[in-house]
Amino acid sequence: MKVETFHQKLNEPRVVFAIQEAERKTSGEIRVLISKRKIEDPVSEAQKVFLRERMDQTAERNGVLILISPRSQKYAVIGDQGITERVGNRFWEEIVSSIGIYFKNEDFTTGVVEAIEKIGESLAIHFPRKNNDQNELNNEVIRD
Repeated sequence: MKVETFHQKLNEPRVVFAIQEAERKTSGEIRVLISKRKIEDPVSEAQKVFLRERMDQTAERNGVLILISPRSQKYAVIGDQGITERVGNRFWEEIVSSIGIYFKNEDFTTGVVEAIEKIGESLAIHFPRKNNDQNELNNEVIRD
């Protein structure tokens, strides 16, 4: 995954739309971060970003972060305590594996969008949207 290729091929508006659509069915929050830095441990980096972006402060602890580092060719998906207690770590591993298949074929947008859709489906089951639900976190792709 070349950095330039990733940025050229990622359809960011489609990613944002997928987040918006997923969040229409859940009180959960999904964020995507594209890191320009080279990172060694994507899960550790995702945990730092999760806290820095205050994703651990959602009302139901149901935030999910997809972190991608094109420079390192690494990515991670982590969820907060509320959702991880319900889906388990295996769920996140399956999402990462699915992303990897698309990324190997340089189909970055589909990999991210399908991950968002699967995460959204799971969040909708465990944290259905309520009448008074508010979007707690911005849906835009974060660039770091």
